[in-house]
Amino acid sequence: MRHFLFGKSIIFETVKDILAQYIPERAIEPVFELIKLNEIHLKIVRERVTRHGDYRRMPNGQHQITVNASLNKYRFLITLIHEIAHLLAFEKFGRRIKPHGIEWKMTFQKLMVPFINPTIFPSNLLPIIAKHFRNPKASSDTDAHLSVALKKYDPENDKNYVFEIRDGQLFRIHNGRIFKKGNKRVKRYECVEVKTGKIYLFNPNVEVELLS
Repeated sequence: MRHFLFGKSIIFETVKDILAQYIPERAIEPVFELIKLNEIHLKIVRERVTRHGDYRRMPNGQHQITVNASLNKYRFLITLIHEIAHLLAFEKFGRRIKPHGIEWKMTFQKLMVPFINPTIFPSNLLPIIAKHFRNPKASSDTDAHLSVALKKYDPENDKNYVFEIRDGQLFRIHNGRIFKKGNKRVKRYECVEVKTGKIYLFNPNVEVELLS
C-alpha cells in the first residue's frame, strides 16, 4: 500500500513524482493542485475486484481517497477525479445527496473538462470519453464502450470479455464461481451458474476466465 498526506513536513515535489507513475504527464500539475487544495489523503493500494477507488470522510474530518495501483494511467485519472467529485459534491451540497446523483454528475463533469484534451488522452479515446461525460455513470465499467476502450491500455492478460465468449461456453469469475453463457437480454447476458442452476445477468464488458 502506498499513501501520502499533505502537511508541513511533506516535500511537494515528491508527491508529483509519485503521481507521475500513475497518471498522464500533463495531468500531474492540475491533479496535484486539486489534492493540495482539498487536503486529500491519497492512498494507492493493491487491486480490489469490486471497485477502482473510493472516497471517505474520516472521523477526524480528514478526506481520504483510495485508488487501485493496478489501473492504467487513463483509468487511474478518471477514477481519481471521480472520487474528488464525491468529496466536492458532498462539501457543497451536503451529505444527504445521492452518491451518484445530479450534484455529483455536475461536479464530475466540471472537474473533468480541463482533462479532456489531446495532451492528456489519446485521440482515439477522446470522443468516447466526451460522450461518457455528457451523463457520467456511477462507474466507468458501466459504460461498456468506454470500459473496452480503456482496457486496450492495460497490460495483456488471459481474460476474456463476456461478449467475446460463444453461447454455451463455460467461464469462471474472480471468486471462482463457474457459469455458462446464455442469451443476450437487451444489454446484458443471461448466464447460468453451473453449481446452482440460477440465472444471473452479466454486463458485456465483465472480464472472465474462459474454461471451454
